[in-house]
Amino acid sequence: MSPNTEALVVGASRLSYGELGRRLAEWSGDIRDGQIVPLRSANATELVVAALAVRQRGGVPAIGDVRWSERHWEELTRSLSDVVTPSGAAWATFSSGSTGSPRVILRDESSWALSFPAVTRLMNLTSSDVVLLPSPLVSSLSMFSIVHALDAGATVLLPEMAVVSPLEWEQATILHGTPGALESVLDLLDAGTPIRLRLALIGGAHLDAGLRARAEAAGIRVVSYYGAAELSFVAVDENGNGLRPFDGVELRILDGELQSRSPYVAIGYLPGHTGSFRKDAAGWASVGDLARISTDGILTLSGRRDGAILTAAATVVPEDVEKVLRTLNGVKNSVVFGEPNPRLGSLVCAVIEVEDAANPPTSAALRAACRDQLSVAQMPRRWYLATELPRTATGKPARARIAQDAIDERMPRLA
Repeated sequence: MSPNTEALVVGASRLSYGELGRRLAEWSGDIRDGQIVPLRSANATELVVAALAVRQRGGVPAIGDVRWSERHWEELTRSLSDVVTPSGAAWATFSSGSTGSPRVILRDESSWALSFPAVTRLMNLTSSDVVLLPSPLVSSLSMFSIVHALDAGATVLLPEMAVVSPLEWEQATILHGTPGALESVLDLLDAGTPIRLRLALIGGAHLDAGLRARAEAAGIRVVSYYGAAELSFVAVDENGNGLRPFDGVELRILDGELQSRSPYVAIGYLPGHTGSFRKDAAGWASVGDLARISTDGILTLSGRRDGAILTAAATVVPEDVEKVLRTLNGVKNSVVFGEPNPRLGSLVCAVIEVEDAANPPTSAALRAACRDQLSVAQMPRRWYLATELPRTATGKPARARIAQDAIDERMPRLA
């Protein structure tokens, strides 16, 4: 690509490929080979430059979220100060683990790079494209896309603010984001905003057929996919006819659980960290998604075995959130579940059993009390009150009944 081609655009900040190369060469930092380097900044340009420079020097960048509390960030950083990474580790991604039990997913360089040709083909990506990435940089979706787009010589466009502006939408030719991001651009298009988007690559949540049809009617080609931070790309739907294995991926169903085998799978969690990701000696990997494969090869997903909640491209483990909620004053017990949402995939919701039902806490008080212990993705969006949680015959909370009662409004919402 030409050194004058724009590589990274964030608001008024515009770095050409030549300028980006100089910034990377000038970046100073004493990095050990394989060292995990936690990075966080409200300045997206500086954050991307730092991440690329750390990787260039043999380090392992781990991007945090500026919305996390300082306490959360300090604990994560401290937990990574002296860790030894497995050989070949190149990228690290924070999961949505609670403050006390952060999880870090490690992957090698090739697990992303080997998928670049197939993703480029899906997108028909060229050096003249401008790829808009509205998801936070803490998301592995965003960092993968930055590295991929730069490898192809395209322009990366990052929103300057939390919400993408009409001007930013006007510049983009490709969107890589969630169904919610696609809906936002279609709303702007309906309102008369001039947009030249030609393709939407959509992951992070189930894509509704109606949203796909609406985008295609507006002249935007839609490619949706299923993947996970641990597995990378697993299956893709290029035309609305269903998910099929991504190039280079083998799929099988074992005891109702989806397993994949590919060169794109992560190394695993940082030693000492645990989660739903499992990989056997033959290379078959799973994050616990339940699924079925039809006789003609169409993959249909049906939720997580462990009840994990997929919300706006983040995975939230209910037990992690419940453990925090049970420590709050006045809360006896809690059940966390995902309520289906067309924009985010699911909303994180909490049903709490309180000690004094006559004087329950407000949702604002609960949020304030656990803000320093939960990440943004983990924070419940809706709070419900149960005088006593329904239980199974064995005495455990009846999770399915509790969630359905809350969704059907048979439980009161907290003010």
